[in-house]
Amino acid sequence: MQKNFPLSMHKFSRAAALAALAAGDQGKYWEYHEKLFQNYNTLSDSKFLEIAQEIGLDMDAFKKSLADPRHQAELARDIEDGRMAGVTGTPTIFVGGRKLNNRSLEGFKALIDAELKTKKK
Repeated sequence: MQKNFPLSMHKFSRAAALAALAAGDQGKYWEYHEKLFQNYNTLSDSKFLEIAQEIGLDMDAFKKSLADPRHQAELARDIEDGRMAGVTGTPTIFVGGRKLNNRSLEGFKALIDAELKTKKK
């Protein structure tokens, strides 16, 4: 499951998160998300529309979805959930509700193995 946690140091991060949620209404959250990160240094309101068009979104539906208050509410919940969970940056990864601190392959494996052990009990 994805959660959004736009960082205040990035001018367009909140708008980018909302645009990705709007793209998700058409089943293209992750495709849009990937394009945002590929274009992180040129983000703008016009770039959000350009990306939407590039990945084949219905532009009228996308623009309508951008203004949908449920996305604002979802984003506010994501931010609050992140704060409560101790998120301070992105990406932050959780496995079974436990925060991954060691993001090496060994760290992933250790946390997944530990989680699997708790599920076997």
